[in-house]
Amino acid sequence: MASSSLTCAFNPCYVKPEFIGKKVVIRVNNVPVTQAGFLKKIVECKESRIGKRPIEVPSNVTIKLEGRELNVKGPLGELSRTYPREVKLDKLESGHLKVSKAMETRRANQMHGLFRTLTDNMVVGVSKGFEKKLQLVGVGYRAMLENKDLVLSLGFSHPVRMTIPDYLKVKVEENTRITVSGYDKCAIGDFAASIRKWRPPEPYKGKGVKYADEIVRRKEGKAGKKK
Repeated sequence: MASSSLTCAFNPCYVKPEFIGKKVVIRVNNVPVTQAGFLKKIVECKESRIGKRPIEVPSNVTIKLEGRELNVKGPLGELSRTYPREVKLDKLESGHLKVSKAMETRRANQMHGLFRTLTDNMVVGVSKGFEKKLQLVGVGYRAMLENKDLVLSLGFSHPVRMTIPDYLKVKVEENTRITVSGYDKCAIGDFAASIRKWRPPEPYKGKGVKYADEIVRRKEGKAGKKK
């Protein structure tokens, strides 16, 4: 853009401060508004390091892409997802999936890496599957399976009974170890979190339901009076 010429005129303005008793000349720049130019700068968002990586599709997974709808089918199950207008999904000649930004906005930059991860979880889930392990810590705390229900004894006056969804599998070992598995990673995480919320681990003795890889930060209990 060609820069427009600016004409500046310096008009002296005389001000007489009372506390000094001398005249001070102040020069004021007059710039015509019609001749002022504006510089437009386009700021492009950086591409996500996770989002720009292609997604490998195994040979036992079938992909069906129609517009913004993706359907993934594998030996363990079938998943589908609708993508927002900020991102677009392409199938490369090599068979890989590529998630890219459809526009240069802050929200598109945020959605880029997120939906690449969600797409990869779909492909891995229907081919290999996911699992989440929990552990019960506490005297009398135990778990058992009754038909399609998971029954938990967590120190309440009654047992906690949870219905297991059809698309998930739950296994109990030694009455204190629970394994939730399936092909939908989001559903596995939600069900495991719903189990944990009944008795989250407390920080003093560590009693409760915790994830197998969770580290519970312990607190020191109240000390008795010093003699």
